Amino acid sequence: MKTRYLVFSLISILLFSCNSGKDDSRLVKISTEKGDIIVKLYNYTPKHRDNFIKLTQEKFFDGQIFHRVIDNFVVQGGDPKTKHSVPDTLYGNDDSGYLIDAEIIDTIIHKRGAVGMAREGDDINPDKKSSGSQFYLVKGKILNDQQLDELERKRDLQNKSKLYKKIFNEKLIAQANSGKVDTLSIALDMSVSFDSIWEKYPRFKFSEKQRKVYKSNGGIPHLDGNYTVFGEIIQGIEIVDEISNVQTDLNDRPVKDVKFSISIVK
Repeated sequence: MKTRYLVFSLISILLFSCNSGKDDSRLVKISTEKGDIIVKLYNYTPKHRDNFIKLTQEKFFDGQIFHRVIDNFVVQGGDPKTKHSVPDTLYGNDDSGYLIDAEIIDTIIHKRGAVGMAREGDDINPDKKSSGSQFYLVKGKILNDQQLDELERKRDLQNKSKLYKKIFNEKLIAQANSGKVDTLSIALDMSVSFDSIWEKYPRFKFSEKQRKVYKSNGGIPHLDGNYTVFGEIIQGIEIVDEISNVQTDLNDRPVKDVKFSISIVK
């Protein structure tokens, strides 16, 4: 599989930014033994941008390892305990100790080269707040229309289930407040009324632009709308490919540690 990318040198990036006077994006460099990765942090997600800059200035990431690597998916780091990594140890449960409010934007997607923030699941994190430090670099894979159609169908089923639970719980609370709880009556009422409610509910659809990106360059579209994407790789995507191909254990941790550090370019 061959993918074409327009790659600028770091000098060109800086010159362009200075000359145009328009691009005030922050740039950071992820340095690894396999090479450097230049990431542009989006101004559209200021909370995530500023937090990442802050941690980088504090050298929070320096000496960490990529503790989770899955080919055709992501390369993930940001667990501070990995600075003193121990062989055959599972990492990924620790971060900076705080969460960041979600900044999920529909048009910013999980294309190949996107940079997003990890988070805990909806069951304990319904507001989709991000980890304060655990981030991932998207490698992803190329998909076709049939696969994207199936992802839309699955997302609709998930949304339908969430809507059902939400309405059911609202009716349950209303009954409890009135002093009488009858879950059977709620279920019977839902069996009659829910389909008409769902028919009016908007369906999940990838735009034509999103489909074009996922069919040509690839990514991980099933994460769209669920995680905050706060930047993208503008140089060094081939380094992500190389890291993605390392040998990993049953917990997706590289058998040989891949250490990294992060510094501010601009």
